[in-house]
Amino acid sequence: MSSDALTMNAVDVLPAGGLEEKLKLGRPLRVKLGIDPTGPDIHIGFAVVLEKLAAFQSAGHIAVLIVGDYTARIGDPSGRSKERPVLADDVLDANAKLFAEQAFKILDRERTEIRFNSEWLGKLSYAEVVRLTRTMTVARLLERDDFAQRFGANEPISLSELLYPLMQAYDSVAVEADVELGGTDQLYNLLAGRDVMEQYGMPAQIVLTTPLLVGTDGVEKMAKSRGNYVGIADPPAEQFGKTMSIPDEALPQWWRLAGGAEPPASEPMTSKLALARTIVTRWHGAEAATGAEAHFTRVVRAGQAPEEVGETALPDGDPVHLPAALASAFGLSTSEARRLIGQGGVKLGGEVVHELDVAREVLRDATVQAGKRRFTRFREPS
Repeated sequence: MSSDALTMNAVDVLPAGGLEEKLKLGRPLRVKLGIDPTGPDIHIGFAVVLEKLAAFQSAGHIAVLIVGDYTARIGDPSGRSKERPVLADDVLDANAKLFAEQAFKILDRERTEIRFNSEWLGKLSYAEVVRLTRTMTVARLLERDDFAQRFGANEPISLSELLYPLMQAYDSVAVEADVELGGTDQLYNLLAGRDVMEQYGMPAQIVLTTPLLVGTDGVEKMAKSRGNYVGIADPPAEQFGKTMSIPDEALPQWWRLAGGAEPPASEPMTSKLALARTIVTRWHGAEAATGAEAHFTRVVRAGQAPEEVGETALPDGDPVHLPAALASAFGLSTSEARRLIGQGGVKLGGEVVHELDVAREVLRDATVQAGKRRFTRFREPS
């Protein structure tokens, strides 16, 4: 496969001509991609760069997937105005394993080398960490846009955050990367990998970035931490509904990056329906897409209950405190449920309900709708 095919839709390929020189080595290249296990799901925005890694695999190269189980304990500061909270070790470990498994929806399992960067970062001695810090100056680190902005605004930057680019760069040293992939927001970190590899006497990796897919809000980049994402493992109906919620202006980019095609020449609703079908088909198959569209038409567009409604046991008491019952059924807080009732967003048997306390016999065997997509049927506990 030519370099043109491998760089299709890429934003940055640096340095110019570098990939062609690597390909002339006549051996499989080691192509690195790092993943952040701060959330358990891969979203369709991250799938863009994973598919680029798969393209290198198809060309006979080695995919090296780095699970950042160690660096996640610091938190990637890319695009952040403040330091990220650090998750508990057991949460990170569980997320990392699930994330890696989901990656095989895109990558060839047999031709993927999965590495956890705790393998090498957790073994560095203090002297080795000091050696790593000598590979880059503070001035160079503060060239990062997010660091520069926070420094200029006299906002705190922890030393651990300054170390993050160096630790990610050391991953490239540890796995002897020839190429590193990432979104455009990772360009600084990827270029730092080149600098650090040269300081360790190694040939510098080639850097290739892919576009960032905007989230369902149409404003911010898609991210698990922002909640504006569509997960590749989301249920079909959820994928379909989330896709239908994107603003019309986001359609062209979503078609190109998530739909793999140019947007059709049609009005926005028709285009959006076609895109939702395409995305669900990509991750769950054509039959699931048909079912998801039928669910969307029935529940969201026609405002009817789905054909299959889950059941929830009625809580104790008569009357039943509806906010508490909704909180139990849908995982809401009682304040969220109370607010939803106040906004007219809760229906009982198809009729809007405003009361906070409802007679038990009225709720028994009744179908309750909270918002557009949440339904349940209350039953007496067995």
